[in-house]
Amino acid sequence: MIRAAVLPAVGSPLEIIGIELPEPGPGQVRVRLAAAGVCHSDLSLTNGTMRVPVPAVLGHEGAGTVVSVGEGVTHVAPGDGVVLNWAPSCGRCHPCSLGEVWLCADAMSGAANVHARTEDGTELHPGLNVAAFAEETVVAANCVLPVPDGVPLTDAALLGCAVLTGWGAVHHSARVREGETVAVFGVGGVGLATLQAARIAGAATIVAVDVSPEKEALARAAGATEYVVASETTAKDVRKLTGGHGVDVSVECVGRAATIRAAWDATRRGGRTTVVGIGGKEEKVTFHALEIFHWGRTLSGCVYGNSDPAKDLPVLAEHIRAGRLDLSALVTERITLEGIPGAFDNMLAGKGGRALVVF
Repeated sequence: MIRAAVLPAVGSPLEIIGIELPEPGPGQVRVRLAAAGVCHSDLSLTNGTMRVPVPAVLGHEGAGTVVSVGEGVTHVAPGDGVVLNWAPSCGRCHPCSLGEVWLCADAMSGAANVHARTEDGTELHPGLNVAAFAEETVVAANCVLPVPDGVPLTDAALLGCAVLTGWGAVHHSARVREGETVAVFGVGGVGLATLQAARIAGAATIVAVDVSPEKEALARAAGATEYVVASETTAKDVRKLTGGHGVDVSVECVGRAATIRAAWDATRRGGRTTVVGIGGKEEKVTFHALEIFHWGRTLSGCVYGNSDPAKDLPVLAEHIRAGRLDLSALVTERITLEGIPGAFDNMLAGKGGRALVVF
């Protein structure tokens, strides 16, 4: 028996309970978690914004140590530190054949599997494939990647979602160039990673936007050169900081219609707006045909940072070892499994950066 955070049903509170986890079968790996980040996507699963089979063990951003491996697993061995990859690519579907592994058609197929059972025999699913809100987990072999040398195991958990997403939004989706101006909307875990990525890319002006004035110090430490408290005049305030033109790139990390619209309006004519935040179906963003022609902006979605974790983790590791990328700076509280509901509350209230469950 191990302890885990279980979502009994959509809209229900999380339960911290004991679950029975099987030994790894062929092509599977058992991992003892060192840490797991609390991401907005986990909250989206609890309220139904994102749908997965329930009851489920939540958590998708994690790292730990391999306990045992099933038949046929050769790329990791017991004792190895690994990062969990919640969206593994199959390498066979149409997006994968195009090199767009972040859009893999089969990435979420594992979420329907039976992952574990409660004491009374109730079947549990892995919320986003990897079930990281637990002391241990069993995952498919393609859901684990070796932790790069020189990266602390606990900090490495953040590589599994927040950092890959923020890094990819800047370097793969928006493709920020040295000297460009960037605005980042939302200073949570992903937003802080995006700010650091923009700084590493050499952005000249980096504007952080958030509803909370208290996050300014966090944002500036991550690389923001300007800070704007969100209001009805956000886009105008951002344009004022860039000579009235707007920024070359806006990255939206919230997933709300009003924020996406503000990010679009804050982008210069011919600039790029990248949406990272996951919004609900009820969040409708509207544009009129003339403005799309006149402004000539590009609006694009961004899934998992448009990243290929196997290729991007070694690049990120170089920046970590060189001191350019600070994983610990994303974390504003370290908690136990029992602290996850409180972390969700803080997220909804716009407080703090990343909460990290440390085992």
